Amino acid sequence: MIFRSVGEGRPYPTHGLETARDWADVPPRMVRLDELITTKRNLDLGALLSEDSTFYGDLFAHVVQWEGRLYLEDGLHRALRAALQQRPALHARVLILD
Repeated sequence: MIFRSVGEGRPYPTHGLETARDWADVPPRMVRLDELITTKRNLDLGALLSEDSTFYGDLFAHVVQWEGRLYLEDGLHRALRAALQQRPALHARVLILD
């Protein structure tokens, strides 16, 4: 299994970070793929295969830590690309809401 589980929606409270600029103050760190719970069930295949998918966005995935769990809010295509390249982890900005 690639992820801890596949979720639907965001079970944590609204945090107010919407844009890449909002997330810029959250430092990136390594996160294991098997610790992540996705917040999306569907993936845009074009985003997964795009060479410049981060050209207009953040280089790092966005993860929210809430109640001891890590939720992948944005960057599903980055996480799947890492899994396809057989990497067990990726760099992500982790917002702690615990």
